[in-house]
Amino acid sequence: MEVNPPGTDGEAAANSGPDAVQEAGEVHAAMLWSVQQAVERQTLQIGVSACGATAVVDVLQALGITVAPETADRCVRTRLRRNASPLPDYLHSRSEAGATHHQLIDGAEQASGARVLGRFFSFYPPRRVKLVSWLAHWIWCGAVPVATMNMQRGMAEGEEIPDAWHHQLVFGVGPNTVFMTNPLDVVSEEKAHVRLCSESVLLIRREDVLKRFEPNSPISLISDQCADPRWKTLDVEGQVRRMMNEEGNSNEDHPKMTHITVPAAYRSGITLFALRDSSVGQELLSVSELPML
Repeated sequence: MEVNPPGTDGEAAANSGPDAVQEAGEVHAAMLWSVQQAVERQTLQIGVSACGATAVVDVLQALGITVAPETADRCVRTRLRRNASPLPDYLHSRSEAGATHHQLIDGAEQASGARVLGRFFSFYPPRRVKLVSWLAHWIWCGAVPVATMNMQRGMAEGEEIPDAWHHQLVFGVGPNTVFMTNPLDVVSEEKAHVRLCSESVLLIRREDVLKRFEPNSPISLISDQCADPRWKTLDVEGQVRRMMNEEGNSNEDHPKMTHITVPAAYRSGITLFALRDSSVGQELLSVSELPML
């Protein structure tokens, strides 16, 4: 990846801590790793739905703690999709597959022997925050950010909609730029912010619904087997019925549903990790939530 972060020459950053660029008292860029270091150090996806555990491996690495990927995955307790299940159970599994920020925080603490703590900052409903400056401040202080994003938001017209949410370690920021791992990626501040500010919902592709629908399986099980009232609020059963009715309707002038919307267990935002006995770790325990717009 031939991209150098602002304020660096692409060479390895100093091992003593993050690099930062400040102007008029505000941090505008900060890097935990240079791009070259990220290429060499990043952990690629360690398993199915395991982007959260993968991020935890890199969080601990950035904080000077080495753990095996399987240890991180076990501590995070990654949930899997139940692809062979009938539609109601499949949809329930999709709503929670992977990990929430709570699981990342608990997993990092357990895998590190309680040496690491995490604090989640919600970005939805919308918050009054300058994303890059806020991230740069915390990176410069020694925290390690992980973004929990709805990748189904912020798509360009005609672009295929991704199939899931995603956790990515943020290894640096520059003016209007966010640098992330797994995969190594550079996105604009605006695009990152859109993905970080999302309702907790997930789009399920039409084909994934149709191939699991069984006529003899009551659609009511979608809501009846789940205590979360959002399944009824979103009328997931009604969405499935409409999609099935479309299969018997040959009216080509009426566009067919491409997805249904189900509740998601995840919340969009940033989790900041730090060593528990560090000053930034103690600050994270007491700092206020981001103010709402």
